[in-house]
Amino acid sequence: MQAPVPRDGIRGKLTAGAPLAPYTWFKTGGPADWLFEPADIDDLEAFLARLDPAVPVMALGLGSNMIVRDGGVPGVVVRLGKAFAKVEHSGELELTCGGGASGILVASTARDLGIAGLEFLRGIPGTVGGFVRMNGGAYGREVADVLRDCAVILHDGSFVTLSAAELEYSYRHSALPEGAIVVSARFRGHPGEPSEIGAEMDRIAAAREASQPLRTKTGGSTFKNPQGHKAWELVDRAGCRGLQQGGAQVSEKHTNFLINTGTATSADIEGLGEMVRDKVYAQTGVSLEWEIQRVGRP
Repeated sequence: MQAPVPRDGIRGKLTAGAPLAPYTWFKTGGPADWLFEPADIDDLEAFLARLDPAVPVMALGLGSNMIVRDGGVPGVVVRLGKAFAKVEHSGELELTCGGGASGILVASTARDLGIAGLEFLRGIPGTVGGFVRMNGGAYGREVADVLRDCAVILHDGSFVTLSAAELEYSYRHSALPEGAIVVSARFRGHPGEPSEIGAEMDRIAAAREASQPLRTKTGGSTFKNPQGHKAWELVDRAGCRGLQQGGAQVSEKHTNFLINTGTATSADIEGLGEMVRDKVYAQTGVSLEWEIQRVGRP
């Protein structure tokens, strides 16, 4: 296997055949052809500028909303580390957050600064890069409500700033170009009392703990909520609570979550999801759409 770019001049870590299962919540899936962990933004720009345009690029955050298929991921997977995980107070009621920063860190920083409106990010188990791309949301709010703009490095290494309007947000979707890496984002809230913000964050945390199988190997919400419906109710109505395929199971606690009981392959998990989709369609006539990203080779 030849390196997709010369290693000379790259300050980050470039690994061939890197296992990805340890980086995903499901703990399944094959390796990346190449895993690149850039030292900083300049390193990432230089790497992508020298990369063959034909080589696919994919960003990986916390791996919470993702199935990495068992055949692994072609091309280069980019994982942003500590250099991209900072959250800074950059203006009145505004935070600039690195693409690798967690939703919990963003919400907690906003709380400490008396910036309200970002509490819902406490309920999104991912990083800024991921939920900016997917217009992540929870508890009645979504990224489109609070994003001012984001800094992005495109597949060719060029650096651009995109406004929320340019991302053309819709439900769990954006127009972010394929292969683009979100390296930072600016969020704006409104004035609030830290104690009240903290109480709302605690309420969100408690609601998640009570309703979701957080202490299992899972991937977050599996299917998008269809217009006028809740995905979990449709799955439950179709008799899929506890349904299994191989080592994968529909959660008994929340039926819009799939779990790895310990021996699942990614094929088990994805196959179970397709089985659920078939049963829901047969029972209700509603075709569920995947919310979890499914990437890589079968």
